[in-house]
Amino acid sequence: MVNRVILIGNLGADPEIRRLENGAVVAKVRLATNENYKDRNGEWQTLTEWHDVVMWRSLAERAESQLNTGAQIYVEGKLTHRTWQDQDGNNRKTTEVVANYFRLIGGKKDNNSSGGYFPNPDDELKAGGAQKTPAPTATASKQSEPPPSSANDEPAEGSDTAEDDLPF
Repeated sequence: MVNRVILIGNLGADPEIRRLENGAVVAKVRLATNENYKDRNGEWQTLTEWHDVVMWRSLAERAESQLNTGAQIYVEGKLTHRTWQDQDGNNRKTTEVVANYFRLIGGKKDNNSSGGYFPNPDDELKAGGAQKTPAPTATASKQSEPPPSSANDEPAEGSDTAEDDLPF
């Protein structure tokens, strides 16, 4: 069985950092991912999904020092569901991604950039239905080749000592 989530998106706000009584550090971030598509009228539409991402210990400390509003990040983790009672005694439920790795892959999204989301409104269909190859983005040109895979590429949960290259 597998529970693995991979997201690339932009932060909606600075990380929210808490230090627990036992010394553990936890960071919460809101991550926006976009999907672009053409509607029935041929107009480009953007569907934005918001994800709650939780980071623990040294990963949370790294998030505190490296992440800020608008940053584009790559996140790996697992999907979790929690239930609790709020102050009024109402039962509440939330779905979160508990991150075990993140990498800063870009700065704030500017108005001249597609932000790395495909397809994007600048992509047009060629005759015959083949999609035009998008121009490389600044983010893509900064990425290096991934290292040769080893028997265990994944970092330990909560670890931020993973290799700096993206796994694709």
